[in-house]
Amino acid sequence: MKSMLDTDAILIESWLSEAEDRSLANDVLDGLTRPFKELPPKHFYDTRGSELFERICEQPEYYPTRSERSILESRAAEIVEATGAGELVELGSGAADKARILLDAMSAAGMLQRYVPLDVSEVVVRDAAAQLVEEHPELRVHGVIGDFERHLDRVPAPIEGVPRIVAVLGGTVGNFPPGTRRRLLRAVGALLGPEDRLLLGTDLVKDPAVIEAAYDDAEGITAEFNRNLLHVINRELHADFTPEQFDHVAFFDRRHEWIEMRLRSQRPCSVLIGDLGLRVEFAAGEEMRTEISAKFTRARIEADYAAAGLALDRWFTDEHQLFALSLARRVFAP
Repeated sequence: MKSMLDTDAILIESWLSEAEDRSLANDVLDGLTRPFKELPPKHFYDTRGSELFERICEQPEYYPTRSERSILESRAAEIVEATGAGELVELGSGAADKARILLDAMSAAGMLQRYVPLDVSEVVVRDAAAQLVEEHPELRVHGVIGDFERHLDRVPAPIEGVPRIVAVLGGTVGNFPPGTRRRLLRAVGALLGPEDRLLLGTDLVKDPAVIEAAYDDAEGITAEFNRNLLHVINRELHADFTPEQFDHVAFFDRRHEWIEMRLRSQRPCSVLIGDLGLRVEFAAGEEMRTEISAKFTRARIEADYAAAGLALDRWFTDEHQLFALSLARRVFAP
């Protein structure tokens, strides 16, 4: 552990070791040597990727961010009142734009005490912490720099007598296949005491045309975001991908009810991943999966919760039924 910042109001600790920083190399070695090539979407988000994603969220086709934010803006006070929470733990926090809505509601209710963001970017966590403490002098921030798939055990213990909300927003949970998703929910649930609640953001099943448009905007920003993964591999692992030779593909898989993003090679090519000493061959038209994003029904959420030892408490949607926020509690054995 390395302390990045320690003041009266802000403590930021990094749990990323040099070995763990090699997760990109390990994922590339694993994913590009499979019969069907695939890479996890977490590697999209270098600085450029994060900037591109912010632009995606501004596109008219991309409804998830607007829809989730509208729910938070209209129901944050109700969520805080229902939970009595004075602490927010946010997994995959990013710039904390949505967390701010909940923290404002906690402050207005006179309950706000602590914010615990967990994210891989120390710069993002540090900047968000400084802004939030300036806005809320009563707030304390304990930032955790890490990967929430590996570092949930580094989330600090709750403040005694203060209920907390553990939030996984943005539909992030949909990026995991069903078995992994349920294991993750069970691990997140282990952070909850009897008075604590999970706040989960999930995109809902709807007209496939609406979903596909959100992942293939007319301006081509999502396509560039998808290809940015190849730029990341080139820079970090000294590879020689030509990103412009890969087409962006996005489609809704009706059987699994999830969107898939892929990169399709326009022509046969041979790519050297220098740091791995690995040469990867792509046939013309061969595709590599870069993301799945599952879409949910209320029944599917309840089933996932039950499998993870959780139970649905409250369900909130936007006016168009595009997105849902749900509160869940941990089920303790009698």
